[in-house]
Amino acid sequence: MKILIVLTSHDQLGDTGKKTGFWLEEFAAPYYTFKDAGAEVVLASPAGGQPPLDPKSDLPDMQTETTRRFQADAAAKEQLAHTRKLADVSAADFDAVFYPGGHGPMWDMPDNPVSIALLQDFLTAHKPIGAVCHAPVAFVNLRDERGEYLVKGRKVTGFSNTEEAGVGLEKVVPFLLEDRLKERGGNYSKGADWKPHVQVDGLLVTGQNPGSSSPAAEALLDVVRSRSRG
Repeated sequence: MKILIVLTSHDQLGDTGKKTGFWLEEFAAPYYTFKDAGAEVVLASPAGGQPPLDPKSDLPDMQTETTRRFQADAAAKEQLAHTRKLADVSAADFDAVFYPGGHGPMWDMPDNPVSIALLQDFLTAHKPIGAVCHAPVAFVNLRDERGEYLVKGRKVTGFSNTEEAGVGLEKVVPFLLEDRLKERGGNYSKGADWKPHVQVDGLLVTGQNPGSSSPAAEALLDVVRSRSRG
């Protein structure tokens, strides 16, 4: 099994002058979920190289078992420092793809033609795509074979309006993810703020927030396994 993880390359938090990027837990938890399941994991980002880490996700009170495991894992750090350029990877080489969140993807994923083309290649090949927290934003402009928005009529979740308000960034992000998923016709649902909540609809797997990272990765693995059995 071979899984691609696609991280953001965007490091500016709107016009605030503050830094953003990917959220550490949302990378580390899926990374080890996949690795512990025996998968080969490849990392990519739009710009390649070291993706920007949201500095808030590196604060002591944000650490989890998987982030601490990552901090002690020299090989994983080295791999993260040398992500492949997104344009240089092919869906044909992987069984699934997963996008970690953080606020960075809100800027460099929705209209990214390389990402959209890659995701469409995964879907055309009937391979699952997954994302957590803000990263389902990578799916909002994705269309199916009929030309409809992919999320239309599908069960989806992602970082909620109340969670965005809770971190005080509802006026900073380009748009609210929950609203955009609904505008695209998605059957959006959420659990309690900051509690794990995952939706699976066919090949589409989405998780609501950082705490949903491991469950979303497990759900993606389940889809890969059921597809290989079927």
